[in-house]
Amino acid sequence: MEEEVLTGFWPVYDTWLIQKITALEAYGALGWFFGNLIEAIYNIIFAITHPASWLDWLSWANTTEDKESLMRFIYYGASVELFFAVFVLFLIVTTVGLFRNRFMWGCVRVLEGFANSVGRFFAWAGLLMVLQQIVIIFMQRVFAVAEISLGFGAVFTKDVSWWAEELKFYNALVVTLCATYTFVQGGHVRVDLVYAAVSHGKKRIIDMFGSLFFMVPAAVLTWMYGWFFMWRHLVVPNPSASDTLERLVTKARALRWNVETIGFSPNGFNAYFLFKVLLVAFTLMVMLQAVAFFYRSYLEWKEGPDSAGKYLDKDSLGDAQAELVAEIH
Repeated sequence: MEEEVLTGFWPVYDTWLIQKITALEAYGALGWFFGNLIEAIYNIIFAITHPASWLDWLSWANTTEDKESLMRFIYYGASVELFFAVFVLFLIVTTVGLFRNRFMWGCVRVLEGFANSVGRFFAWAGLLMVLQQIVIIFMQRVFAVAEISLGFGAVFTKDVSWWAEELKFYNALVVTLCATYTFVQGGHVRVDLVYAAVSHGKKRIIDMFGSLFFMVPAAVLTWMYGWFFMWRHLVVPNPSASDTLERLVTKARALRWNVETIGFSPNGFNAYFLFKVLLVAFTLMVMLQAVAFFYRSYLEWKEGPDSAGKYLDKDSLGDAQAELVAEIH
């Protein structure tokens, strides 16, 4: 391992930690895994006790410290160190939950409540998209205007094509921020080969396996791609997933904000960097829901069929036949 990777967030190398991890590396992949687990605890403590080293950029003053802290934030945002830090936190919470099921149920309710709250709020973007499309058609066909203004006093004026392309953003809001909400509500289309025919216990085992070996890996891969994809459209010099921490800190000398404002058409919607932000937000919510789904599946498996849907905040359609159709699909 390189020294920069060994010490994670610490600015001063810890000899004991380096010796222990180096010794573990002699055992190959297994040693590397446990070495990173040990380092993760070290990194979590330092990140909590020294937030300025990676969050100083939030009070942006264009100083050298701001630029270097931003580069550290970008590096660690999709690093091995962050993965193992999150993994250690997951192990701790899961261990506590195994002995105190009420605590695990609490985690499920918080995570599912977060997904439901975000989804229910941004679902209104669908209605906004429809209303805006109606206004665009009405203004174009009836009044034949080239621009649409919004607001009182400080009026926001854009070309009609800008408002038309912005509809894509509303659609992206629904797709990315309502996906986990739809998952909690059981609204995703399923391709079922064996699930419906097996017992309650086997269903929960399938769910646990799927959350850990399908949802989490897919979310991690998407995060690794989406994180640097987002930052390449926000700052220059462009950070890369292959850059080391030392290289990114060196790049910080020339760092400046360069938010993407290029549209697909001359007068079209020009805030496409928001789509990159939504990709990262979507991935984070999928990760959290994967954890919630694993916990729920485990608890329903342990407590039996009577616990199915326990504490589930599911929407009511107000029509028995409509709810039956939704349940079937």
